[in-house]
Amino acid sequence: MKHSTSTVKHTVIERRSIDYVPDNERFGSAMGQFTLWLGVNLNITAIVTGALAVVLGGDVFWSLIGLFIGQILGSIIMGLQAIQGPATGLPQMIRSRMQFGVYGAVIPLLLVSFLYIGFSAGGTLLAGQAVAKILNAAEWQGIVLFGVITILVATLGYRAIHSLARIASVVGIIAFIYMFVALLAGHNISSLLEQRKFIPNQFILSISLAAAWQIAYGPYVGDYSRYLPTDTSKLKVFFAAASGTTLGSQAAMTFGVFSAAIAGVAFTGHEVEFVVNLGASGLVASLLYFVVGFGKITMMTLNAYSSYMSSATLVNGFRGKATVSVGHRFIYVSAMILLAVSIALWGSGSFIHAFSSFLLFLLTFISPWSAICLADWQWGHRSKCDRQALNDPQGIYGHWNWSVISIYFIGLLMELPFVSSSIYTGPIAGNDSNLLIVFYVQIMPDDLVMQLHRF
Repeated sequence: MKHSTSTVKHTVIERRSIDYVPDNERFGSAMGQFTLWLGVNLNITAIVTGALAVVLGGDVFWSLIGLFIGQILGSIIMGLQAIQGPATGLPQMIRSRMQFGVYGAVIPLLLVSFLYIGFSAGGTLLAGQAVAKILNAAEWQGIVLFGVITILVATLGYRAIHSLARIASVVGIIAFIYMFVALLAGHNISSLLEQRKFIPNQFILSISLAAAWQIAYGPYVGDYSRYLPTDTSKLKVFFAAASGTTLGSQAAMTFGVFSAAIAGVAFTGHEVEFVVNLGASGLVASLLYFVVGFGKITMMTLNAYSSYMSSATLVNGFRGKATVSVGHRFIYVSAMILLAVSIALWGSGSFIHAFSSFLLFLLTFISPWSAICLADWQWGHRSKCDRQALNDPQGIYGHWNWSVISIYFIGLLMELPFVSSSIYTGPIAGNDSNLLIVFYVQIMPDDLVMQLHRF
């Protein structure tokens, strides 16, 4: 395992932004990826995502199996993108300029901006509920306060986020052990597992929920591995990131499945309160509310931090600049959190179903981007990157790479007939005979897109 090779004294506030991290500033080891992604996933939003498998009609047994399959499939894609960080020393989304062009990268950048805002709105709402309970305040006050805390941490940058994640991993593990014990002691779990009715549609839905959760990390997983030394083992980075995210999310989603099955209709709209009150009251309940809020800070800062880098990459692509000041970072982060808080305040009454639709529909747009990104890495640029050309539309990457942009939209059009959500339903969606086709088209990167990009 590689350790720090940095010869530069690091400050509390990160100096780097969307620019290259030179070798003498690299530090850390692959183990940091494990603790980061374990801690990030031990949170209330992951619990709610697991609960969706039951809320939307699945049973406990097959939901758990489907979620685990989805974690494995999605984390493979996520892990493959994590290894690109140490090799390039660049944020994840700025590398889209290598495929789409300096200006063409605006397409995936806008996509992931919606991703960050959507996830952040959901996380802010749930964490705000916990903060409000701790302070005995109104929910909107908890949401706003949580947003302010997120802005401060995200502005500090990379080291603060990793340090926070290490603490969140320990706190999250302790809290989840306690809540699982309380769940097992107070309810007949075995009877829930004995009720097995395999419904193909619901089984595929549970796979899709977990896979979408993991694949959605793709646009920013490299942001949090780019400071690792260049010679860090790719295999170690892959397994550290993939295993951390799989273990954390499966633990949280398993708890969500059981919670929703026990609560029934009482779960929807009172997710945080129900989870905490499963086995706690008084001081212990207050501590668990704190854990819920603290656990969400890590994920929210990831969203806010990567959002600022994507927004800065989008804007600076037209300005030809390669760096962003700390002041501008604060502005970008604040603007994103303001949007997320506004959405959370507006949509608090119908969160759980809106979030499921958002998560599954988002996967439609992420999949072809992931395919192009991984194909380019496998058969194209790998660590070979002209860093000067990334900020020069007259360079080798050009203004708009219309061939890759066309491939992206071809991949998207191939998926649309199979999409099934409250936002949009394709003509082939919902037919049981097409379930496996739906799975492979929506979850796995489209093979045709990868082959076209190769040649």
